[in-house]
Amino acid sequence: MKRIAAALVLLILVVLGTAACSGDGDARTLVVYNAQHEQLLEEIAPKFEKKTGIKVELRNGSDTELGAQLIQEGKASPADVFLTENTPAMSAVERAGLLAPLEPATTEPIPAPYRPTSGLWTGFVARSTVLVYNPSKISADALPASILDLAKPEWKGKVSFSPTGADFQAIVAAVLDLKGEDATRAWLQGLKANGTVYDGNNVVLESVNSGEVATGIEYHYYWYRDQAESGENSNDSKLYFFGNQDPGAFISISGAGVLKNADHPKEAQEFVAYLTSKEGQQALADSYALEYPLNPAVSLAPPVKPFSELQPPTVAVSDLDGDKVVELLSDAGFVL
Repeated sequence: MKRIAAALVLLILVVLGTAACSGDGDARTLVVYNAQHEQLLEEIAPKFEKKTGIKVELRNGSDTELGAQLIQEGKASPADVFLTENTPAMSAVERAGLLAPLEPATTEPIPAPYRPTSGLWTGFVARSTVLVYNPSKISADALPASILDLAKPEWKGKVSFSPTGADFQAIVAAVLDLKGEDATRAWLQGLKANGTVYDGNNVVLESVNSGEVATGIEYHYYWYRDQAESGENSNDSKLYFFGNQDPGAFISISGAGVLKNADHPKEAQEFVAYLTSKEGQQALADSYALEYPLNPAVSLAPPVKPFSELQPPTVAVSDLDGDKVVELLSDAGFVL
């Protein structure tokens, strides 16, 4: 009986030890609500895992979807980290009081215009608004000086865009911040009258490239990615970068933040710090994404236009109002 009792005690200790080890493993698994491109984080997360031994569980969705989910879940959310493709959803989560301050060493590598003064989140990559155009349909010297010109009657039938995605909504948010509600409303009404609506920026690119429409509003990386892959949907088109701090030169920022009620706050801070570090930024630059790193120590290789040559307007990244943008798009007749 003594031997049986001893064996039982030993078995219990083994089980408890195994459970404890399992618990330690779970404690090193981050839950990341990821609204950035899934493929990009599937490249970056394993590099972080290899460096730190911390596992990363990605839960992917759109900016709007995951931002709203976090606000609904509140303190009960399982998320440790929130990543966005554009800033309005991150700003909404910040206003809801759900973010923890980032370590100063994490935000320091990112220039001040690309992170909020609150220190509650930071930008980590960016993309530039561009106009893709088909030279067989329109000459370079006929392109508009401002993205706002596309609402003028002479542009009827000459412009395309994808209004329901987070990309275009962020551009509208910049116009709203820079020009105000009345001007933004008038611009959207003009685009509605003039433009061809497509479902997705890749479709915009394909349509311009094929000559179906002369120009299209999108971000720079769609064109450069297609060039890097095959050029099938971009060889007959070119990029036009707006300048002079025009709203059309707006740079949209992807944000990273740690949830205030994260189960693994230390590991979450490590993950965001990796994204802004030279090592993490170089991994982003070397990825398929062709989005601009924001740490000045790292840059994209040619032929992507250098970040230093862009002429973006000054936009406070925390001020972009996603809710008002949705209202304006809905009022203009774009179904969301």
